[in-house]
Amino acid sequence: MSAMRDRMLAGEPYIADDPEIIADLDRAARLGERFNRSSADDPEGRLAALRELLGSVGEDVWVRPPFHCDYGHQIHLGPRTFVNFNAVFLDVARITIGADVQIGPNVQLLTATHPVEAAARRAKWEAAQPITIGDNVWLGGGVIVLAGVTIGANTVVGAGAVVTRDLPANVVAVGNPARPVRNLEQPA
Repeated sequence: MSAMRDRMLAGEPYIADDPEIIADLDRAARLGERFNRSSADDPEGRLAALRELLGSVGEDVWVRPPFHCDYGHQIHLGPRTFVNFNAVFLDVARITIGADVQIGPNVQLLTATHPVEAAARRAKWEAAQPITIGDNVWLGGGVIVLAGVTIGANTVVGAGAVVTRDLPANVVAVGNPARPVRNLEQPA
């Protein structure tokens, strides 16, 4: 494994022009294209392409194309999760999605980060932080979740919200930045 790919997977700053990183990107592009072009008449073929693209896919997962990601192998979908049209999961770091999660259309999960300092950005340094979505979360349409965020179980994030910090379990959160506006009863 290359030094830059090792750094990327360890969550350290890295430069993405490494041949192994580019090969991983190319692999994901080919598999993503296969998934996105798959026929609705071939759900088994579509699921096979998704399983080959992603790190893990639980039972009864449904992802509606188009779906876009960087590497795929860093994405883990829990059982009975639903991902609606036009999802963008930038999986430079691990994205872990729990069981029974509902993800609306045009949701973006963005693990990638870039330096604030202009010289480091110009030199092409970047990094990433993982995203974790708990069980039974609902992300409304157009939600954006930024690098390093964890969303607790049963939480609902309103359409268009931008999640910049961790959200606890059992809340409704809305806005930019997303803030809890209501507590939910914990399920029995």
